[in-house]
Amino acid sequence: MSTSRLIGQLIESLRCLPGVGPKSAQRMAYHLLEHDRDGGRALAEALGKAMQEVGNCESCRTLSEERLCELCASERRDRSLLCVVETPADVQALEQSIAYQGLYFVLMGHLSPLDGIGPEALGLDMLERRLQNGEVGELILATNPTVEGEATAHFISEMAHGHGIRATRIAHGVPMGGELEYIDSNTLSHAFAGRQDV
Repeated sequence: MSTSRLIGQLIESLRCLPGVGPKSAQRMAYHLLEHDRDGGRALAEALGKAMQEVGNCESCRTLSEERLCELCASERRDRSLLCVVETPADVQALEQSIAYQGLYFVLMGHLSPLDGIGPEALGLDMLERRLQNGEVGELILATNPTVEGEATAHFISEMAHGHGIRATRIAHGVPMGGELEYIDSNTLSHAFAGRQDV
């Protein structure tokens, strides 16, 4: 059975989402068309509005429909602490799980020379200006514990040290409830190297 042109376009459009292959996209498209047209219309409207109105915060680069995001605009945040993360989702995760009261800087990725992603693509010139203004006392590096994330953290820590700013790295290691025999060797190595006094 051949699909109509519009259904084919819908299926192909849904494939732009991460982790959505041809079969998943097809299931989603048919679900919306067969069982939830109101949901489909609401999704289309919300998606169109978000694509039109959501941009980047002028200060931290996270996603925001305002010139300054809610966190950067808040007078209650500690402006001497700046946490560098890779994505807006990382900001959400930290905000939901810890009592951090500083500000953020969102790279929107990590250094990856093979993919053509250099310092300028990550807004490091913007970060450099923030480090120069004298407000930041500690730069907290919370990039992912991947090869690219570690290289990015190292690059940014050198930048911070060049401005006389303390750079710290979030700890990586054994998760709560984890059993050592099931933890991979790289994670154990990081956990052992980052041990603390008790």
